Amino acid sequence: MSTTPDTANDRKIVTFSLAKQIFGIDMSALIEIREWDEPTPLPNVPSFVKGVTNLRGNVIPVVGLAERLGWEPSVLHARSCILVVNIAGKQAGFLVDEVNDIVGINVGEIQPAPAVETTMEESVIAGLVRIATRAKDGSRDENGSMVLLLDLDALSLTKHLDLAA
Repeated sequence: MSTTPDTANDRKIVTFSLAKQIFGIDMSALIEIREWDEPTPLPNVPSFVKGVTNLRGNVIPVVGLAERLGWEPSVLHARSCILVVNIAGKQAGFLVDEVNDIVGINVGEIQPAPAVETTMEESVIAGLVRIATRAKDGSRDENGSMVLLLDLDALSLTKHLDLAA
């Protein structure tokens, strides 16, 4: 009988803050984390598309994630950054307030998103999971924080990505 932990149901997520909420995306979708740099604006795109930036020779759209979620725009500060992700084979950058951590979660601990009516076509929340958080002194709070896991495919950016890129 094996005593090794079952890692088949484990996955890593990148957690980040946005409007005082903690979100997470699957680590496999993350390409890189970049410092905030003002993108080149584009005409005739939705207001949440901040513009485009150059990523090693590739032009990628930069999306204000707070605005895409229907919230007030993020206030830029020293820890604002862009998460460059892969969505359905296309690259996009998301402006977030700050990156928090990379944590491992057990897929079995993910709770489904509540069935509530939203103003978006479909829910962009794939589920919720509680994670232990680190205090500034290095100790761990096992009660932790609730993380909203984003469904990147449900953000419906493909049409907007084609326009911006």
